[in-house]
Amino acid sequence: MKSIPFPVWRLTLAYALMMAGTSMTVLIAGIIGTEFAPRPGLATLPIALAVVGIAASTLPTGRLLHRFGRRRIFVAYAALALAAALVVAASLVIDRFALFCAGCFLIGWSAAAGHQYRFAALEAVPAEVAPKATSVLLLGGILGAFIGPELAVRGRNLLPVEYAGSYVLLALNYAVGMLVIAFHRDSAPPSVHHRSQGRPIVEIIREPVVLLAIVSAALGYGVMSFIMTATPISMHTHAGHGLEETKIVIQSHVAGMYLPSLVYAWFQSRLGYRGMLWAGATGLLICIGVALADNAFIHYWAALVILGVGWNFLFLTGTNLLPLGYRPEERFRVQSMNDFLVFSVQAAVSLGSGWFLATWQWNGLLWTCVPLIVVFMLVLAVTPRSVLGRRPPLAEPA
Repeated sequence: MKSIPFPVWRLTLAYALMMAGTSMTVLIAGIIGTEFAPRPGLATLPIALAVVGIAASTLPTGRLLHRFGRRRIFVAYAALALAAALVVAASLVIDRFALFCAGCFLIGWSAAAGHQYRFAALEAVPAEVAPKATSVLLLGGILGAFIGPELAVRGRNLLPVEYAGSYVLLALNYAVGMLVIAFHRDSAPPSVHHRSQGRPIVEIIREPVVLLAIVSAALGYGVMSFIMTATPISMHTHAGHGLEETKIVIQSHVAGMYLPSLVYAWFQSRLGYRGMLWAGATGLLICIGVALADNAFIHYWAALVILGVGWNFLFLTGTNLLPLGYRPEERFRVQSMNDFLVFSVQAAVSLGSGWFLATWQWNGLLWTCVPLIVVFMLVLAVTPRSVLGRRPPLAEPA
């Protein structure tokens, strides 16, 4: 196995710093919302809008990447994230819930570029090293899982207004990330990206391997976000667990999302893509079973860790399957369309999570996920094995 080049490690660090904002938002935005929102059902709206921001950003971000290349857009979006964190801090100081929601939306919008770092990592290595490169890149999420919540807790009382200092510290974090990503070098100049558009996007999405890649990633993100978004409120507000305990659960969850990346390439080489998809879906079902058993701290902790592992297997497998369905000249359009569809699902479930929690409580929310996972398993059971190794036809000679 070839070694991972330095640019992938640089992307990994930049990814950690960018994703710190996501982990912070997951931990405290809902808690802030319970005190800040005009109605209880809107408590998770800031988290949901962060996810909506990611989904809304993916297609325009893909066009910008195609036109200007990765480095310029990565730096510009890091600067936007910095500004968004300061907007959130200001909204808390002046007591404006709408501005708080707008700042969270912009944090999500800028995070769309962070999610493109995994494709930049794929392009930095030979094809046979791709699973290992994406695994290394997602390891940055472990660091981000601890940076974001730690900034939240340490900045909570830094300023007179609770949590305003947390977002000021997040802005400084984004500034460091912008410096790191400024050293990224594109694999090809932007002008090369304009030479061929490739096939129509509808034709590409019809590729069975592309469909399976999108559905597996969407299921992983959808179920994970639906449960994760509701967890801080269910645990801290409804079940009465402390903020420190809630922080540990969220940190452990995000670590559970990314820590399996250390062994993903090893498992994938033995189980194949099909086996990894089965393992991911099974993990989601186990998570739900553990969470339904009790609302003690250990049940929240174990369920959220297992939820993270299930997400990792589904999302990483979907990421590595996607390039099997497109040509090099089609990469930006397919990658941005993939992220648009996946994060649109995440946005929809995040928007509904607060309502489901308020209306059906924790157990009702969990049971809602079961039919989706079972349907995915049935689809996977009837999918021919040949689909997982099929590549698109080569472009016609010019």
